[in-house]
This record gives sequence, C-alpha cells and structure tokens, in this order.
Amino acid sequence: MSHTPHDLAEMMPDQAEAIHRRKAEDTHFARVAARYDEINRAIHRAESDLEPTDDFHMQEMRKQRLALLDEIRGLLAA
Repeated sequence: MSHTPHDLAEMMPDQAEAIHRRKAEDTHFARVAARYDEINRAIHRAESDLEPTDDFHMQEMRKQRLALLDEIRGLLAA
C-alpha cells in the first residue's frame, strides 16, 4: 500500500488519538474527516499523474483541503 502525504495523523501527530476518537463518536467530525481524506487522495492521484488535472482544478482542490483541515483543527480545539 502506498503512502499518501498529508494524512490527518501525519499533519497533526499530537492529535492522532483525538482524531480517531472523534471519528468514532462525532458524525459531523467523521464526515469532515472523510471529505478531507477524499480530497487529499484526489490531490495525491493528480500529483502522481494517475489522474492528471489542470492547474485550476488542482488549486481548487488544495484550497478545499486547507479549508477542511482548518475546520478539523477548529473542531478538535472546541
């Protein structure tokens, strides 16, 4: 299995346990985390040329990933 960069546990190693717990206990958090993982994998596939995309779409996906990461950080801090 290949390693996908920017995994949530990799981005916030000090929060790995909290992320796992919140995914199991909080459906909203789980949906946001799943969407983050989905966008992150799409970016990785595009960067690896498995599913190439244009620069505009890549930029939009990266913005979405960053917004989701900010939301996840906010949810963890609450």
